[in-house]
Amino acid sequence: MRTARRMSEIGVRIAGMGATAGVLLTAAGPAAGAGRRASMAVNTAVLFAMARGTWAGLEAARRPDPVPQERVPWHAWPVEAVLSRLRSSMSGLSEEEAAQRRPAETDDERAASPGFGQLMMEELDNPLTPALAVGAGLSAAVGSAVDAALIGTVLGVNAVVSGAQRIGADRALRRLVDLSAVRTAVRRPGSSDPVAETAERLVPGDVIALTAGDSVPADCRLLLAEGVEVDESSLTGESQPVAKSAAPSAARAVADRHSMLYEGTVIAAGDAVAVVVATGERTEIGRAMRPEAQEAPRGGVEARLRKLTNITLPISLGAGVVLMAAQLLRGRSLAQALGPAVALTVGAVPEGLPFLATAAQLATARRLSHHGALVRDPTTIEPLGRVDVLCFDKTGTLTEGRLRLRLVSDGVESAPVGKRVKLSAKMRPIVAGALRANPEHDGGGRLAHPTDRAIARGARWLDMDTGEGVGAWERVDELPFEPGRGYHAVLGRTPEGQMIAVKGAPEIVLERCDTWTESGTSTAFDRRARTTVEHEVERLARQGYRVLAVAERTASDRRDLEDERIRGLRFLGLVGIADPIRSTAAEAVARLGSAGVKVVMVTGDHPSTAEAVAAELGLLNGRTMTGSELAELSDEALTGLVSEVSVFARVSPDQKARIVRALREDGRVVAVTGDGANDAPAIRLADVGIALGSRATPAAREAAAVVVTDNRIETIAHAIADSRAMWKSTRNALAVLLGGNLGEIAFTVGAGLLGGASPLNVRQLLLVNLLTDMLPSIALAMRRPHGVSQEELLNEGPEQSLGAALNRDIAVRSATTASAALATWLLSRAGGIGGQANTAALVALVGAQLAQTITAGGRDPVVLASGLASFAVLGAIVQLPGISRFFGCQPLAWYGWLVGLGASAGFAVVAALFTRRLRSSEEKPGGQG
Repeated sequence: MRTARRMSEIGVRIAGMGATAGVLLTAAGPAAGAGRRASMAVNTAVLFAMARGTWAGLEAARRPDPVPQERVPWHAWPVEAVLSRLRSSMSGLSEEEAAQRRPAETDDERAASPGFGQLMMEELDNPLTPALAVGAGLSAAVGSAVDAALIGTVLGVNAVVSGAQRIGADRALRRLVDLSAVRTAVRRPGSSDPVAETAERLVPGDVIALTAGDSVPADCRLLLAEGVEVDESSLTGESQPVAKSAAPSAARAVADRHSMLYEGTVIAAGDAVAVVVATGERTEIGRAMRPEAQEAPRGGVEARLRKLTNITLPISLGAGVVLMAAQLLRGRSLAQALGPAVALTVGAVPEGLPFLATAAQLATARRLSHHGALVRDPTTIEPLGRVDVLCFDKTGTLTEGRLRLRLVSDGVESAPVGKRVKLSAKMRPIVAGALRANPEHDGGGRLAHPTDRAIARGARWLDMDTGEGVGAWERVDELPFEPGRGYHAVLGRTPEGQMIAVKGAPEIVLERCDTWTESGTSTAFDRRARTTVEHEVERLARQGYRVLAVAERTASDRRDLEDERIRGLRFLGLVGIADPIRSTAAEAVARLGSAGVKVVMVTGDHPSTAEAVAAELGLLNGRTMTGSELAELSDEALTGLVSEVSVFARVSPDQKARIVRALREDGRVVAVTGDGANDAPAIRLADVGIALGSRATPAAREAAAVVVTDNRIETIAHAIADSRAMWKSTRNALAVLLGGNLGEIAFTVGAGLLGGASPLNVRQLLLVNLLTDMLPSIALAMRRPHGVSQEELLNEGPEQSLGAALNRDIAVRSATTASAALATWLLSRAGGIGGQANTAALVALVGAQLAQTITAGGRDPVVLASGLASFAVLGAIVQLPGISRFFGCQPLAWYGWLVGLGASAGFAVVAALFTRRLRSSEEKPGGQG
């Protein structure tokens, strides 16, 4: 229905232009052929509309069908039945069988990628195309087939260049996705070692092995499970890990199906072997995250260009009507008057206008890709430049993304830990105890959990091993950390006998302690002692530390370790682990704030931890709201309060989406960062969704419009600044383009009224547009402004760049262009070279626009080169007899060149000085900047 409505609007425009062309052609010739000429115009419009509608229908047909709901109850079937249905085994599928199944799984994905022809048609789909097509038809009808071909060439070049640029951007995105793809261990028959495959290559029937820390790449049925717990918060919002088993489950709710693993969830503990039952959009998360077809809102550059197009077209048509009326008043026939009017109307249409924003956005997207931000769709650049609220989770974006042991406390006093910081003899046993309570660390292999890695790294800084304080340490048994258990315990042998070392959540470990050391003396760990330590835990948490409690006790000679033995512990102390704030992050946040971008922290962390980080970054300029407080508010109440909050803590994925929706309802342009599948709804709801690429799940990447490969807020700030730089570049290009075209109209109409005939024909007007609109203006739009700081660029925006400043620049440049051409035309006629006056005016018209383009481009070598190249082409066209005659020109004598170049340079200098003075007066206090 949306496609049909859109095609109806386009059809109305085409029909109106076809009818107008029919009226003009009917009146332009003898009465005998009037019906034939009218039918030709109307039928051409009908054919064009039918072709456009057919293409739209084919485009709609290429959209993938809705994903069917899975009807097979994999969760309720026994393992043998599941493998039988999938024609698989415990050893998995052979590579040949997997390859046969794989194409069926990727057909939709290939179909979803637009081809070059489709992209070209999308670029041609703008309000100027029908107008130019009608002009081409009228030109052909009045006997100028070459002019019609030139118009078609201009349209084709625009579409080809833009389509090629978009194809390149899509390839860059696919390269990033391939590089960052997570690989999964897949079993193959006849191979003792699993094969690493990306999630995109998995097919139903593949058997995969997963362990703690792995992300589940597809919907799977468990075959074997040993102590498996899964974090399903990304799918169900459940904050606690869920125990899984291979036994069939009769549960109807997804959250209760203990025999299933779902894409986007994470293995929190244990080892699993599972068979893939669904991939891609057929998974639970795939169906939930499938984008709803909706018309993207237009704003900023695109909306402004639409308005300018709606203004430009009537002006061009009106100018043609005025010129035709002047010709008729001078006694010329309608056929004679129609030719110059069509020439002016077609030539005055700014063909480069639709491509201008595309070129600027593509160039900005390419620049951002070199700085760690890949833009999936160049049209995202426009809303990215308008962002005024940035929501983020602190981990990795503002912090280094690596946990470090930063502090040790005995429960009363604390001391810092660092590479070059010596720790007192009183504090060292705490770190030694935490190191003994770490998981087994074989030969320098990487520990799975980041907190364990932080403890091991801190011990290396302190030149410490597991034997410190106990003589020697030999691991006997251990109880691995599980979210439901809350601690990690290790049983070890020392020269004095066996010992148990424990580290974990303070609220769990403190309950199991009965002694501690206070003032050098071992005393009971009573209620008073526990209150003292709990206050210390709270104090450290408010400073942003993740706090673990460390405890030990001597043990009997039993060689097994069970939860019942974790009792009667001696409290050693606390270790504070933190993800340090990057030194450059606070500066980036301050720059965003000065540019009007409010930075809001939305995290699942404890409020004290979130506030500590926010305070360090200078973000505590509003209130803190927790998830429980948010849950008590209605949507309307949240919308009224959301602008007052700077930190949201302990929020769930669905609450994050509510926050984004409330901000948008409050009229804000919102960007959201995220990396998990649970972030995908908020990312998709935002005006600009940003996935943190190095660790983003496929669901987050698919929902995001921008992928930041280095996860840093500095990169996001740079992306916003570069997107706002596009406003400044586009303003200069639009001013040159539209100012030049309005100048052409003013000169052509003015000279036509004074001289009785149009001074420029359609080929010359198209030549002017090709020389000034194609390369120079687009080069101007694609460049990043030189000599402008990032702070200045952050202060750019739609109102500052495309409002009154653009209107002023258009007026100045149109007046400059028209004045230079008219002065040259009058001086040439007065100087006795009337036959060359039109050509000299053409030189001044092009020269004035190119001079203003080069001036606006500053020292940009591409703008300078394109301007000089265009002027060289103009010189060759004017002076070479054959080509000059084709375009209706006459080779100029030195006087004609002198007048044309002198007028264009003189008026360009005056315009530059006037504009500079005007801007400087606006920047002074009391100015109207």
